[in-house]
Amino acid sequence: IGNIQMGRFNAILSRDFRLAIRQGAESLTVVIFFVLCVIIFPLAVGPEKELLVRIGPGIIWAAILLATMLSLENIFQKDFEDGNLDLMCISDFPLELIVIAKITAHWFTTALPLIVVSPILAIFLHMSFETWVNLVFSLFLGTPILSLIGAVGSAVSLGSKKSSLLIPLLVIPLFIPVLIFGVSAADANFLGIDPQPQFVFLGSLFLGSLAICPWVVSISIRHALS
Repeated sequence: IGNIQMGRFNAILSRDFRLAIRQGAESLTVVIFFVLCVIIFPLAVGPEKELLVRIGPGIIWAAILLATMLSLENIFQKDFEDGNLDLMCISDFPLELIVIAKITAHWFTTALPLIVVSPILAIFLHMSFETWVNLVFSLFLGTPILSLIGAVGSAVSLGSKKSSLLIPLLVIPLFIPVLIFGVSAADANFLGIDPQPQFVFLGSLFLGSLAICPWVVSISIRHALS
């Protein structure tokens, strides 16, 4: 039974990967938006190296948060519109596992490319190697939380004509703790503090979100389809 469920999980995951590749413009748009956000900040605050070193992690984290929100609406919306979500709900495969598969696909196709691009932008912001290592580690812990919480906003707004406005209102307040601890972990070397407590908090928040968010998303989807 476990192998069958794992096979179905992988099938949903590969399906979403294929759809993301076919619609590659969406992922590319998110990456371009992220890069432009990071570039705009130095143009606005000035090219001073000391200032950019100080605010660099915050710039990258804020840009990733904004870029992630561009793709949240599409996690379930297209499957909701074409009826695939109905079929997923009536199947004998647990909806919670379907939700986890779709969130995983969203992270790989949206957040991971942003993390891959971040080293180039770190150089642009004069970021030290130690700060960059902390930044990447914090992103690997924090961005899955953004996808999990964002999926809740996407599911709650299903069927709404103004979902693109509703989702940011729902998720931004929940994103703030991730942003605060992600930036402080990346900026630990500059502040002269130990980043481990921040990493522990992000890890705990990820595990808590992984336990709660798929369940909340499943309830929201069933409610939207009822």
